[in-house]
Amino acid sequence: MDGEITASALADLLDADASVEIVDIRRPPAFERGHIPGSRNLPLGRLVDRIDELDGDADRIVTVCPHGESSVQAARLIASYEGIEETPVVSLADGLEGWDGPVENGE
Repeated sequence: MDGEITASALADLLDADASVEIVDIRRPPAFERGHIPGSRNLPLGRLVDRIDELDGDADRIVTVCPHGESSVQAARLIASYEGIEETPVVSLADGLEGWDGPVENGE
């Protein structure tokens, strides 16, 4: 894991159309209620089984959870996965609670 990223730094990357893969680790019902646009829902409880869904083409992977705690664990897990070692993996500091950017509903 390569640390944390602030909500404003993530918003800047998204505004600049940077190659960022956002992995929202919440359960599907929470994800459907609202998530950062472009996020992929890979629930923490199923992350190990679905980690191969990450394409590895992004310049950075950002994990997201409600408060920025569980996403740290998810970032460490993803960073340890073979094939991801070259891609920086960070957790969104303060999670969705600290996000004041756009939110999308549904999948």
